[in-house]
Amino acid sequence: MNIDLPARNLRLIVAYQGTRYHGWQFQPGRPTVEGQLRTVLAPILQHVPAISAAGRTDAGVHAMAQSAGLRTDSTIDLHRLRLAANSRLPEDIAIRSIEEMPRPWHATASASGKHYRYCIWADSDKPLYSEAPFFYHFYRPLDVDLMNAAARLLLGTHDFKSFETTSREARENTVRTLHQLEVSRQGPRLQVDVRGDGFLYRMVRNLVGTLLDVGRGKREPETMTEILAACDRRAAGGTAPALGLTMMRVYYGDQPWHLDPVEASAHEA
Repeated sequence: MNIDLPARNLRLIVAYQGTRYHGWQFQPGRPTVEGQLRTVLAPILQHVPAISAAGRTDAGVHAMAQSAGLRTDSTIDLHRLRLAANSRLPEDIAIRSIEEMPRPWHATASASGKHYRYCIWADSDKPLYSEAPFFYHFYRPLDVDLMNAAARLLLGTHDFKSFETTSREARENTVRTLHQLEVSRQGPRLQVDVRGDGFLYRMVRNLVGTLLDVGRGKREPETMTEILAACDRRAAGGTAPALGLTMMRVYYGDQPWHLDPVEASAHEA
């Protein structure tokens, strides 16, 4: 049976601070990012839009460039649509760009990879007030060299079942490819950049939790190989808190993996 789809297929690049929200996905009676977008866009488009996202971020997780899609028959100019929506959205959500896409494009199914960044404030003193919502405050000293030695053993294509938190949506295929897993430091600020073709439920936060064990001397870097082979969540480290995680970019097709978020924003604007 043929189903007539709305005429326009739109891609939205959305930035948000996830602190106040119960994640991306719409939940009746709870504040979510998708719920806020629906509420704001409905009177502008003259219908309640169904919005798909490249990744349904958890409660407390942020995004610099979440990729979302919606279909509509509205003929509104896209520049006017973005300005109208942003004037109504709360300060912690912003639509950075809107563009029309080919009809087959889908925010989730068409994605070829994602870039996440996890930020850690590794110091006994508190982070700055303006930075605190985006950093996990870790009081103990961390050895970045050891963390990177462990990270290198996780690069490439592996079964990452040991880094998947069990859920009702657990995947049968738990093989993924990591193109980058790297820890860098600037003073007390540590960031873990993770780029891959896809991620299991809470995989990034579980990777970070395991690297933190290495950084504080609780595990040796070489144990990463054993953790992968175990295919058992109990073999890996704990789950790092949500507040340090930000979705930085979503990749489609053959877009270059080296683009950083600033370049990506210019590329997509």
